[in-house]
Amino acid sequence: MIFAAGLGTRLKPLTDHTPKALVCVAGRPMLEHVILKLKAEGFTEIVVNIHHFGQQIIDFLEANRHFGLNIHISDERDQLLDTGGGIRKASMFFQGNEPFLVHNVDILSNMDLKALYQHHLDEKNDATLLVSERITTRYLMFDDTGRLQGWLNTKTGETKPEGFIYRPGQYKEYAFSGIHVLSPSIFHYMKGRWTGKFSIMDFYLQNCHKAMLKSCFSPDLRLIDIGKPDTLAQAERFINTM
Repeated sequence: MIFAAGLGTRLKPLTDHTPKALVCVAGRPMLEHVILKLKAEGFTEIVVNIHHFGQQIIDFLEANRHFGLNIHISDERDQLLDTGGGIRKASMFFQGNEPFLVHNVDILSNMDLKALYQHHLDEKNDATLLVSERITTRYLMFDDTGRLQGWLNTKTGETKPEGFIYRPGQYKEYAFSGIHVLSPSIFHYMKGRWTGKFSIMDFYLQNCHKAMLKSCFSPDLRLIDIGKPDTLAQAERFINTM
């Protein structure tokens, strides 16, 4: 599943008339870069969620004959559902036992996504989060087994979930990459109050002591967030060195 529904507010004015997913990087829309990477690594069926200028994304995919893949649309044009709500709405496409990979449209990386998927299968997690050691103000906290325990905003001192106490040196502190693999078992934990619009990270943090949510850390990971104007130029150099 590719998250392509966002408003792209960080990229204004580029997104005033264009969805973020179709903003070009090195001559190709972000969405095309992600689709081609997934295709090259063996993924054959993709769900793309849409909201902001969603028809442009539909037209783009049709004009490119869906890049030879089976691409489904999860339509959020009536209501933008955030990452968690978007995944839950798309659950109709994930009814079997096969895990699925979720990828932000504005992330480029050198990660072997097939290897990440296999790692998830081997670990038998409910969700596997690709993480890195990049500097940020928001960190996910994992124990020695790689299981998610909490979250910290270093700027404000805020922690999640309720009751989580941050102790320096006690946890492995990583930044989330925007790429994760989920098993359909995750939907079991979404029953009840997890409806409508909600963040997948809030969901993960509220359920980290129930569901098996673990990290995958690759020391060789190179990643760039291309959803900001100052990284668009960097992204072109990044693509040329991949």
